[in-house]
Formats: sequence, C-alpha cells, structure tokens
Amino acid sequence: MQITNHKLDGLRFKQAKWMGGVITPEIVVLHDTASRLDPLNAANYLADNDAKVSVHFVLERDGTITQQVQTNRAAWHAGKSTFQGRDGCNNFSVGIEIVNPGRMTRTKDGFARTWWGGLFDAEGGTVGEIEEVTTPEHGAGLWMAYTEEQIEALLELLPALFAGIPTLRDITTHWYISPGRKVDTNPLFPLEHIRAKVLGRDDPADIAAEDASEPEAPYSYVEVETRGDNLNMRRWPSFNPNVLAAIPDGTPVPVLRRGMFGGREWLLVQYGGREGWIVARYAAPVTVS
Repeated sequence: MQITNHKLDGLRFKQAKWMGGVITPEIVVLHDTASRLDPLNAANYLADNDAKVSVHFVLERDGTITQQVQTNRAAWHAGKSTFQGRDGCNNFSVGIEIVNPGRMTRTKDGFARTWWGGLFDAEGGTVGEIEEVTTPEHGAGLWMAYTEEQIEALLELLPALFAGIPTLRDITTHWYISPGRKVDTNPLFPLEHIRAKVLGRDDPADIAAEDASEPEAPYSYVEVETRGDNLNMRRWPSFNPNVLAAIPDGTPVPVLRRGMFGGREWLLVQYGGREGWIVARYAAPVTVS
C-alpha cells in the first residue's frame, strides 16, 4: 500500500533500494535517524545505501514525509528485535524514521556534540531545544526536542495508516523492541501522548498533570508578562512539542490549577476557549473585577 491521502501535506515518494517480501503489518515502530538535520539527508541515505537498511517513511524537521517502501512490503529498519514475545519485527511492522541527531554529549565549552562530530548550542539556539536527560531505557545524554511540525505530521500520518491498514494494533519505539541496543526515539519524544491520540486512549500526561497539581481558588487571574513576546500555552506542563496557542503579552487569563513539574511552577489557564499550561514565571497575579 502506498499512502496517497491528499490530507498528508508534503508527502513525497522515493523508492528504497532494499526491501523484503509481502508482510501483514501489526505495529508501527518509531525511530530517530541519528543523522544530520539537512533536508533529505537521511531520506536520501535510507533510499540508497550499501548497508542494506531501509524504512517505510522518513519525517523531516519541517514535517515533510517521504515514503520509501510500500506498507505491505518489509523494510529493513528494526534489526534484531522482539515485540511481545515475537521476534523479527521487520516482518510485521511499519517503520517511521524521524529526523533527529540522537544522543549527544556535552563538550567542555558547553556545546552538544553528535556522534559524527556536529555541534549544537546546548541551550537550543535556533535549531531546537536541547535537554540533558537520563532514563533507564536511554542512559544519560543530551537530546534535541522534536519540532511541532514533526509531531503534527506524525498525527496525520499515523491515523491514515491505522485507517488504511486494519491489521495495525499498536505503536512502539526502537528502544522498546531492541532494549539495551537502541535508544530511539529519544526521551523527549511524547510517545504516550501520540499513542493516546491515535489509539483513542486516555493520555497519561493529562492524568499525571492533574494528579501533581492543585486547583486554584475561584476567580484567580494572571497577566502574561513576556516583554512584548507571546507566551506558549501547552497541552501539558513540559517543553515537548505540544503548543496549543500563543498568548499575547499583557493578556489576563483565568488560572485553574497550579503545580511543580520538572523544577518549574506551571499554571493551567484558560485562553481562546481552551485549557493549557503556561510557565508561572511569565505571569503576574492580577485582580479582575
């Protein structure tokens, strides 16, 4: 099956050199390219290489999607892998590579160094936010956040896949099917949010945010203070790609809940008919009569 849904903006098709026989896909496996961020750098390599690797889809930083293998054919993206006791995930999965540099290390002068020697501003700069995170599955490292465009494109591609392939039943990652061998997707990827949206389940991030916060007193308001900039209102209290709206400087908004997340105080506010989280340091209490 080749995805040709016109609603998937920017979809390209470039046939991969390597692929296997006919499969019945049951899961989607998400990967990081661990590559340079230049447009089509990873896509071109995955389409034509001597390492005999391939993937069904490549997702660029700007949200552009390149399909390289039909979804009813095997692609060589998973390697040695197991999902729920079943080995050889290439034989029953659709692979999606998300352009991201992968694990990075901190240099003495404060930069994030990639495995190929590329350097990024460890504070994020103009490329993307970089955080130092350690998890049991990933170990320690510096990691680059995914872009809003990547998450939005993924939330268009995945529903199209599940609608077009009735045998699909779950979404997982390379680190899950190859534990100890792979660490992608990185710790900043909102996996459970993606799974909740696509599979129609409760979002654990929403539940955790409510459990870790307290309701604010009725008629509590704050005014956004960002010195002329807009303030991002987010679906949950983290800097992962989850922006719902941009609140202009000086806007008063009602506060619904308050809590500490990741060492920062966050406020659940209401704006534009939606509820979302803002960082408390960019808001000042106001009295609204």
